[in-house]
Amino acid sequence: MQELNSFKNQLLIAMPNLKDPNFFHGVTFVCQHNSEGALGLVINHPMEMTLGDILEQMDMEAIDAKIAEIPIFSGGPVQQERGFVLHHTSEQDWESSIAVSDTLSLTTSRDILKAIAKGQGPKKFLITLGYAGWGVDQLETEMKSNAWLSTQYDESVVFDTPISKRWSAAANKMGLDINLLSSQTGHA
Repeated sequence: MQELNSFKNQLLIAMPNLKDPNFFHGVTFVCQHNSEGALGLVINHPMEMTLGDILEQMDMEAIDAKIAEIPIFSGGPVQQERGFVLHHTSEQDWESSIAVSDTLSLTTSRDILKAIAKGQGPKKFLITLGYAGWGVDQLETEMKSNAWLSTQYDESVVFDTPISKRWSAAANKMGLDINLLSSQTGHA
């Protein structure tokens, strides 16, 4: 069996020619990648929704307006009714959480939102509705067709960079100005 070149814990940077609105100028953090496919979260497509809106739907309330104003991201086109919290791993145990790396976890349970609303959640986190999913060999095929660039995870890009600059910041980490890349590709 051929060894899988995993993109887990990497950032996928959409090439300028990737026109799918779910990924256009997108940066996707790959949470899982194995022989069955891949799962990632788009980290720079904010929705017209805030954490306050989500909490209200769940009959919860944020302790202050700053928490209520936290943006919610469209994590991808799959299961858009389901929430995902990408966050620093902490001492706190959440009901439904998986380790993505030594420092990051992905949680889907209500208890983490309750803690965030009270100001007691992880220090750094990002909330999405939905995720990006790829079937067997689909991501590898997209990589070969130049739909994506990949680079190592960078905490500052995911959690600290202004949303509108994450696409170019991720590429800059590779020494590239993504705006100067041609949308035309070719093979020799």
